[in-house]
Amino acid sequence: MQTALEQIPRTGQIQLTIQVSAKFNYSAQAAQRLVRRFVADEISYLLRTDTPSLVVAEELYWRVPLILAFPDIGAVGQAGTVDVNVETGQLSITPEQVVEITRHAYELATRRPTASSSPWTRVNCPIGP
Repeated sequence: MQTALEQIPRTGQIQLTIQVSAKFNYSAQAAQRLVRRFVADEISYLLRTDTPSLVVAEELYWRVPLILAFPDIGAVGQAGTVDVNVETGQLSITPEQVVEITRHAYELATRRPTASSSPWTRVNCPIGP
């Protein structure tokens, strides 16, 4: 597990004292399952989840990476992330983010090494417009 702190100054002296109180109702694995189900239903079955990072901000949440993976060649690259609140399990994703993840996944799909010899061409690629 990795922890990310957001909004830290780039230069100068810094002293961090972190005291966070939250009820962990959703584990990293539970967050992955929630995101996996969402992306399979709403974006593409070709998106897989990777190991979440714990993000400490105004709230605690799991940041779950989305990896585009094809059955014939495996992982191609990261298409985006989805955040999951550790207390409520609520996914923090907007329609605009879904469009951006879809666009990025489509770009990854069309740039993959075997795109010309694969049945997943621009016409029948299960990701994209």
